[in-house]
Amino acid sequence: MKTEIAIIGGGMVGISQAVALAHKGFDVVVIDREDPKTILSQNFDGRVSAVAWKSVELLKRTGVWEFIEPHSQAINDIRVSDNNSLLFTHFDSEEIGDKFGYIVENRHIRAGLYKRAKQLKNLNMLAPCEVKEINFAERIIEINKGQIEYQLLIAADGKFSKTRAAAGIKTTERNYQQTGIVCTIEHELPHHGLAHEKFLPAGPFAVLPMKSNSQGNRSSLVWTEPTEIAHIYMKMSDAEFLAEIEKRCDYLGKVKLVNVGAKNRWSYPLSMSHANSYIAENFALIGDAAHSIHPIAGQGVNLGFRDVVELTRLLVEKRQLGLQLSSALAEYEKLRKLDNGFMIFATDALNRLFSNNIIPLRIARDLGLGVVNQIPQLKKLFMKYASGKF
Repeated sequence: MKTEIAIIGGGMVGISQAVALAHKGFDVVVIDREDPKTILSQNFDGRVSAVAWKSVELLKRTGVWEFIEPHSQAINDIRVSDNNSLLFTHFDSEEIGDKFGYIVENRHIRAGLYKRAKQLKNLNMLAPCEVKEINFAERIIEINKGQIEYQLLIAADGKFSKTRAAAGIKTTERNYQQTGIVCTIEHELPHHGLAHEKFLPAGPFAVLPMKSNSQGNRSSLVWTEPTEIAHIYMKMSDAEFLAEIEKRCDYLGKVKLVNVGAKNRWSYPLSMSHANSYIAENFALIGDAAHSIHPIAGQGVNLGFRDVVELTRLLVEKRQLGLQLSSALAEYEKLRKLDNGFMIFATDALNRLFSNNIIPLRIARDLGLGVVNQIPQLKKLFMKYASGKF
């Protein structure tokens, strides 16, 4: 098989890159080891994404959003507070004239992307399919079903990318020694589209509004704890676990856990990884294969979507000029490494600043939240960056 662009990895960013390129007329092959039927039939695994305004615009342009929108909940307001402090920062979406973004279960994003991918005749999904070997010099991928010759190879196979390792690209990493506990709650009072990030000494506690269903009001909790004690919360009885939630989330009335089969909570280790290079000859990294960050600002998947926007734009531009596709790679790396590096630094600094109970720091950050809340221009700048309008 011959193709213009081969993509290894069929996650949210990999498929969105494939759809964006196929939408622009490129011949694309996606290679993924997972069977789409298995992925799409999976039960809810607790994970949701805050899809920023700019990411939604990408999904709209490529014909994906119509499949996702019915399952999305608009983020109307964002509140950031520090433990029990009376000072906080409140962001109102009306101040920027549009929603910050939407909260969507990852399974619905994946399903929407797969539905759109099936509509594109120049997008070929090879899944389940194993990559046996990559000959970067000859631009040939050996798979269990034969060979694929490509002009450009894109790796979107996640934080532990085997493709990145095969290309000899190293990463800079940091283990935060933290674990993210994820669960969904049903609650008595409506959330009104409010996303609340509360910083506690152990780590951030985020309440993310979800689309209501027949059972009622729902929100997703992303709860960060040091890894050495996170397992205690995971082993608690439902009553004990709910009591801990109610200590941290007291504005939604009575709450109960949403069960999926025998599970109602999940945990994921938190770490940072940043590739030392995003490119090699006829090769590029996108999404978590290039960068993975702390979930403190909910920007992980959005950075991947921003990779997709820039790489697609540059590849279209080079093709229109009659140039080799690989001529887009240096500029892609320059643009995306700067933006992603800034977000990695910002999330790392925020986690260090807020995940402690040091009194001078606590006073300084509480005052900071209060001051930001009183400066409209500064608030608007933060809101535009978070939504991707900046």
